[in-house]
Amino acid sequence: MKKAHVSTEFFPGIGPIPYEGPDSKNPLAFKWYNPEEIVEGKPMKDHLRFSVVYWHTIRGVGADMFSMTRAWQRPWEDGTDSLEMALKRVGVLFEFCQKLGVPFYAFHDRDVAPEGRNLRETNKNLDRVVRELKKYQRDTGIGLLWGTACLFVHPRYMHGAATSCNADVFAHAAAQVKKAIEVTHELDGAGYVFWGGREGYSTLLNTDMKRELDHLGAFLHLAVDWKKKIGFPGQFYIEPKPKEPTKHQYDSDAAACLNFLRQYNLLGHLKLNLETNHATLAGHTMQHDLEVAGAAGALGSIDANTGDLLLGWDTDQFPTDIYLTTQIMLTVLKYGGFTTGGTNFDAKCRRESFEPVDLFHAHIGGMDAFARGLKIAARIRADGRLAEFVRQRYASWDNGIGRDIEKRKVGFEELEAHALKLGEVRNNASGRQEMLENLINEFI
Repeated sequence: MKKAHVSTEFFPGIGPIPYEGPDSKNPLAFKWYNPEEIVEGKPMKDHLRFSVVYWHTIRGVGADMFSMTRAWQRPWEDGTDSLEMALKRVGVLFEFCQKLGVPFYAFHDRDVAPEGRNLRETNKNLDRVVRELKKYQRDTGIGLLWGTACLFVHPRYMHGAATSCNADVFAHAAAQVKKAIEVTHELDGAGYVFWGGREGYSTLLNTDMKRELDHLGAFLHLAVDWKKKIGFPGQFYIEPKPKEPTKHQYDSDAAACLNFLRQYNLLGHLKLNLETNHATLAGHTMQHDLEVAGAAGALGSIDANTGDLLLGWDTDQFPTDIYLTTQIMLTVLKYGGFTTGGTNFDAKCRRESFEPVDLFHAHIGGMDAFARGLKIAARIRADGRLAEFVRQRYASWDNGIGRDIEKRKVGFEELEAHALKLGEVRNNASGRQEMLENLINEFI
């Protein structure tokens, strides 16, 4: 990674984070993430494609659902949301990414540039900051994993954006997304994410669900059309979340998103960006949603975080659970790994962790957890026992009547004739769940 010239150091006393190995006791060193280490034929950094988010890491103020007031006062902040402050934050982001050794970042449009008095002024502010981002990207080699538009904070979006009951709000959202796609393209972003923060309902008493879903489908088709028109080669993603802030969001989980994309003929244009804490809120494991997306050829990228299972909201904590990261990487590797997507830390420090150094501790822990999960998953795959057990469990489908069923060579009549010859059918093999859990523990 290139070294950028920085006139001001925003994280003084913290140098580039080194890899020191599992025996290190240095809290500002990696124990497991060794970016050049080869795993399954390619460097660890290319498997994981780590990304830092602008919103929590650079713009976070320690607010939570019980206090929206600022708990953190970063030393570089002047307390304003001015354009000058926005330009200064660009240097903060890139210094942090460089010292951490992360190759990507991600943003919402309103994270990087303030809203103006009207859309024209807002776009002008964004253009100015994009020029600064472009300069830092060129000087450092750090790239944009994906961009997106914030269609949920401003009061105009209280009823939703693409699903708003107000056509003027739909138009404003379209203009905002148009601009966000354009700047993502200008910054050579690898992708663009749609997350429907308020695309849902609080009560069906005031909601025309079919009309709202039709509008959302039309909105995404307009975005696809614009992507083609400007020649943006990046991947489009849709991000599932079941609720919060709405009672029900239309992108509720991986299966719901895939059903929506199929219904509106969008499946070939969007993949899924999956978040662990969102899967938890939907009542699933992250591995479940990854498998659902992977089976449909729609596994694109992940937001790496976790929730607290004792709390019922989106806590966005940094992932440190090795079982979780192992399960994630087993499925990611199974479906061919990341291409345009990556491991994006949509996670925030706890309100009580208010010093800038805590940002490094948090990301180091998450990166080490994923590096360890990657290595464990690769060892499980190389060992082969898990895959062989699954293969044997479905062996009856590899020949005879099973193969004929999968190839659609038989109908109900032929299956009835086969069943009549069988007599009583018994299951002939245990599921061995306990043994397989023990097997995984051998590698953890």
